[in-house]
Amino acid sequence: MSQIKTTDEFQHLFEIDANLNRLVKNIELLNYINPQNIESEKKQFFSSKYTYEPQLKYPKIKFNGYKLHRLFFSQRLERIQDEDIKQLYEDIIYEYSGLVECIQTIGQGRKFYYNSLKSFGSPTQRSIDNANFILRFSDSEFDEDLLPLYNVYDAKAYFEDFSKRYDFNYTVKLSNNLSAAAMVLSNSKMLVLRKNHKFSKNQLKVLANHEIGVHLVTTFNAFEQPLKIFANGLPNNVETQEGLAVYSEFMSGCLTIERLKELSYRVIAVDSLHKGFTFADTFDLLYSQHKLNKDKAFGITLRVHRGGGFTKDHLYLSGLTTVYNYANNGGDLGLLLTGKSSIEYLDTIKKLQTKGLVIKPKHYTDAYFSNDNANNNLEFILKSLK
Repeated sequence: MSQIKTTDEFQHLFEIDANLNRLVKNIELLNYINPQNIESEKKQFFSSKYTYEPQLKYPKIKFNGYKLHRLFFSQRLERIQDEDIKQLYEDIIYEYSGLVECIQTIGQGRKFYYNSLKSFGSPTQRSIDNANFILRFSDSEFDEDLLPLYNVYDAKAYFEDFSKRYDFNYTVKLSNNLSAAAMVLSNSKMLVLRKNHKFSKNQLKVLANHEIGVHLVTTFNAFEQPLKIFANGLPNNVETQEGLAVYSEFMSGCLTIERLKELSYRVIAVDSLHKGFTFADTFDLLYSQHKLNKDKAFGITLRVHRGGGFTKDHLYLSGLTTVYNYANNGGDLGLLLTGKSSIEYLDTIKKLQTKGLVIKPKHYTDAYFSNDNANNNLEFILKSLK
């Protein structure tokens, strides 16, 4: 980890940063939001002819939420001399407090949904228009790379081989309680894979670039930073981080129109929460109206209805649009790879860099070195998004 001289100017900043790190380093929303009984509830939902409302069970909370909120707001931010840095830490405290509220209300229906809205927002009309625009395009031609042929042990071997290009070590865990095919748990430096999932060759490449090439890259860069907030996350870092991850899929040549459509269906599904749709309603929207196969429709519906209405999934498409435009306009992607950074705070990150409080990323997403996309339709779509 980088060491910098703790001057009087920064003494209070480092104290507050360390305090916040102690409070949140073991709080990871993804540890709590994944249901523990997905397979049994999926069977019951299908056997009911898609009318049953799944009764999802979640891990128990391992912290005192009230105590955390009290300690967050007891931080003496007025001791931070720089106004921009002070504002960043104020925003961070509200962000972390909101995430704690999210975790506290998982499984409590609309109560969780409203807390999710505070932390992750809801699709704008622009995002909905972008999703509908993408859905007008025909799927790419049938490609044997999209056939699900590989089991989780094949995937684990593939990811371990892919990781040799990066100078960091992480653990791999297999789980039955995962709504995604794979996810990174940053605080524990872990890649979790869904045990019963079948992976296509292209999906292996997608997940390797997305999870390892971005999410683990920013995780390990964050732990090199003098300030712990880069590991715990800047406000709205999810949109930027997922945008960077999907952009790496595009640059490495494995993003497909089918994958873009999946991100668009997530936007449509999150929007259905705003309209008060039940689990069965959202499934019907995807399965009956949009003609997705039942497993894919269930998977997307589960992702957005878990907890009581989890709105995070709309950020993948808006994040991709933002990062694509930023990169095309000559933006420095390295600034966004410093940790769990957010594009909204670029000016503050640059200021922190000039003060020696942010160092350049040790690890860099190799997909960004050259554009390997060969699909002209994809390029056209991304350039056309608002």
